[in-house]
Amino acid sequence: MNAIKILAIALIAGGVLGLVYGGFSYTKETHEANVGSIHLSVQEKETVNIPLWMGVGAIALGGVLLVFGVKNK
Repeated sequence: MNAIKILAIALIAGGVLGLVYGGFSYTKETHEANVGSIHLSVQEKETVNIPLWMGVGAIALGGVLLVFGVKNK
């Protein structure tokens, strides 16, 4: 398998996941304080939405790479 075929499959898989889930969320620590033996931290939950056009575009680009980007030897 060459690199273009792997990239094409990854784009298609990522586009499908983007369409199915519509986004993802993660937690990040923003502030932290240590006062003696007390440990304080603030965690914020961030959400990243994936637009519909981006998922469809990734699938289309992956399909084009898969069909036209791989040369048979």
